[in-house]
Amino acid sequence: MQFPHPDSRILPHQILCTAAPLNSTSKELKRVVGSLVGLAVGDALGASVEFRPRQYLIDHPAKDMQNGGTWGLRAGQWTDDTSMALCLASSLITHRHFNSYDQMVRYKWWYKKGFLSSTGECFDIGTTTRTSLDEFCRRQNILKQHFRGMKDDDIDHLPLEHVRSVQNFNEYCGVVQQAGNGALMRLAPVPLFYFRHPEKAVKYAGESACLTHGDQKAVDACRYYAALIVAAIHGESKKELLNEQFYEKHNSWFGSVKLHDEVLRVARGSYKKQGGYKDGIRGKSYIINTLEAALWAFWSDENSFEKGVLKVINLGDDTDTTAAVYGQLAGAYYTISGIPSRWGEKLYANTLIICIAECLYVEGSRSENNMVQPHQPQKRQMTMQHQNQPTMSTSQFNQHQDSYKSIQQTSSEVYKDRIDYGIPFKQLQPQTYHTTHSNTNNSYSRQQKTKRDPSTLPPAGLHSGFYRR
Repeated sequence: MQFPHPDSRILPHQILCTAAPLNSTSKELKRVVGSLVGLAVGDALGASVEFRPRQYLIDHPAKDMQNGGTWGLRAGQWTDDTSMALCLASSLITHRHFNSYDQMVRYKWWYKKGFLSSTGECFDIGTTTRTSLDEFCRRQNILKQHFRGMKDDDIDHLPLEHVRSVQNFNEYCGVVQQAGNGALMRLAPVPLFYFRHPEKAVKYAGESACLTHGDQKAVDACRYYAALIVAAIHGESKKELLNEQFYEKHNSWFGSVKLHDEVLRVARGSYKKQGGYKDGIRGKSYIINTLEAALWAFWSDENSFEKGVLKVINLGDDTDTTAAVYGQLAGAYYTISGIPSRWGEKLYANTLIICIAECLYVEGSRSENNMVQPHQPQKRQMTMQHQNQPTMSTSQFNQHQDSYKSIQQTSSEVYKDRIDYGIPFKQLQPQTYHTTHSNTNNSYSRQQKTKRDPSTLPPAGLHSGFYRR
């Protein structure tokens, strides 16, 4: 799969999805797809009530995807949680290994150019993430001084070994003592890519957090949650996943680095509170609050993704992120089949998200044996569709669709017919979604920006989020 260059301003639903070379729908594959779709569905559901207090949601409980809210989005559009997860996934797929520098570059593309944003622009960025990315941009000046004469685009596409050879440069820009949830919200692609190697999944989950979040609690929350996702993909029961000795029973996955005491307290069941909000469960952006909220919802969801994701959203506050975190684990456990069809159909760029999940599954299996050399990041040429990428319809959600052939071939591999998850396609109509860039023309022009009704604009002061992320 190839991703567009950020300067092309291609929107996610316009990216051509190439079917991954899959021969069967294994349970593991359905869990991988379920995790990434679960993240995005949770994000989209929570987006319309983001920052709403608990009392508001008692009076007006979230029940479905809806238009409006803080960011003036259409039902099904997602926020920074999914955008950053897709940036991370695109790096893993492109390089077929963990490339920390490339991940930060892609986060920067999202921040500066709206890469893989549902609107074509960066919005809802948290203060911790913004601070880290600003620092990364500053540090890239070190590379520009070292590689004199290189254009900015070439600096972005430097191989990792070249970057590592430059003295005084470090791509890890995590802000210390800022234990927000911005690394956890985007985590899923790492365990989905490395689930066959749990130790690597846990290790790289921590490293992925360190890029923007330097607090040990934020790092260890990602390590612990990655282990849960991996265990869910391997088919462990909910009882096993929520066992208070889960950490001890999977100790070999964590190596010699022990979990932070506060994260360990969560792992040992601090979230198991029947009263939920009344007993102190909160949908706040502090990493421990987020981790507890997501696990409380999973523990008490009565084996229903729908019930769990709505429970965590209706806690209030950082609704999109707590729901996205819940969706990563619950989607892996219940699989794509457990996510309500009406939400799968409404989810913006759902075809792309499923395709990316499939590619994580396939490329992760290739990453360990050096069968194929890593792809180089795509530069000026991109694979794209000149009409809008179709999305998937509710009416046919539970029916088998006709397979469609990939129009691409990679090396000697012929991509097989697309796997059916019971989510067929419906043509996306122009202007169905709010976007900054034109939906009907892939070329980008600042004169083509869609004007937004002032009533749909986010309130002043919310553009950067709060303590979180």
